[in-house]
Amino acid sequence: MDIRALRYFVAVVDHQGFSRAAEALHVTQPTVSKMIQQLEQSLDLTLLERVGKRFTLTDAGNVVLQRGRALLAMREEMGVELADLQQLRRGDLRIGVTQQAHAPLAPLLAAYHKRYPQIELKLFEGGSQGIEADLRSGVLEMGTMLDYPSNAAAWQDFDSFPLTTSPICLLAPKDSPWRGRRGVALSELADCAFIFYGEGFALNEVIADACLRAGFKPRISSRSGQWDFVASLVRLGVGVTLLPKVFCDTLEKGQFTVVKLQEPALDWKLMLAWRRGGHLSFAARAWLDLVRSKVGTPLVER
Repeated sequence: MDIRALRYFVAVVDHQGFSRAAEALHVTQPTVSKMIQQLEQSLDLTLLERVGKRFTLTDAGNVVLQRGRALLAMREEMGVELADLQQLRRGDLRIGVTQQAHAPLAPLLAAYHKRYPQIELKLFEGGSQGIEADLRSGVLEMGTMLDYPSNAAAWQDFDSFPLTTSPICLLAPKDSPWRGRRGVALSELADCAFIFYGEGFALNEVIADACLRAGFKPRISSRSGQWDFVASLVRLGVGVTLLPKVFCDTLEKGQFTVVKLQEPALDWKLMLAWRRGGHLSFAARAWLDLVRSKVGTPLVER
């Protein structure tokens, strides 16, 4: 079995299409199609049932997808382990970073670079859910993830270290009805237009679930994966949003209303995570040691 064909097959499923997979792999769509055909021919099985431009996985396709992910992760780990055996203290640190993690991680990354200037920092930015998927597949060694109730089962597969905890706040235009308040109940926002976050951001699920428990489904006016842009949209009256206090504190106070969410009180818990039982390279182990020594007791905002 061609490992490259297997990687292309997983990419097609992950990106839900041949064109998007080709773009992610930096190859042409015909190349991807040819590799999938070769994989099916080598197995003498149909993996994808094609209907127009869409496809569904066959039973065989599901098996190949699950085992293929494991094989690709094992291949990646083998390369890391062989490099470690050669005692080469150079290489790279592959870490997934959510936009929200920039502030707490920047000084840690600077300290790491100063201590290990020979190691290249490869930072992959994305949402917490996307980072989780890349950790599972072995694309990333470590990454930042949110810890929230509906994702509790995921931690059976990951080890983690807490980085920071920050209360969730309402971010609204400066002339909002909540200006001057010390707290706000989520139910008060039922009639508001909400600005949500980019695809793969776990905060979408956290806020949507909280709204449903408060008795309403949030009306979404727009989405963005860039918190600075979200804040600009709030300032211009496109809607309100809910963001961690650690980010709200960086904004110009006179331009916004910032009020802590109290009913229910929600916390943004940022964790550094890595796959349980997975091999960590020298670079990753050194990074974890530095984070533990520098962070010590994680920051908890009140």
